[in-house]
Amino acid sequence: MSILGLDHVQLAMPEGGEEAARGFYAGLLGMAEEQKPAALAGRGGCWFKAGSARVHLGVEADFRPARKAHPALLVDDLAAMEVRFAEAGIPVKHDVPLDGYDRLHVQDPFENRIELMQILAR
Repeated sequence: MSILGLDHVQLAMPEGGEEAARGFYAGLLGMAEEQKPAALAGRGGCWFKAGSARVHLGVEADFRPARKAHPALLVDDLAAMEVRFAEAGIPVKHDVPLDGYDRLHVQDPFENRIELMQILAR
């Protein structure tokens, strides 16, 4: 018995935040929205996918943003993403490079921490 991979990351958001989520995850990050299964659609929230990365945003009644726990999404052009965030007025926080990666952090519209990482040429 073994784990095969990671299917998705779940983040919380407040009720009624779907349009803001779409603006950030689809509009800024370029992720495609996935249709939620009918059995879950009534709960609110929305799901996004890019490559093998899947992020589900679910409504939480007593919502509190995840400021430490976070998904780390791999990107192919971190500098271009930084420009996109600057143009949208979203501050970025650079972090020390990890071996083989450059990275930065942003906050989604609900103040959840999101890390973006680019693999450096070797």
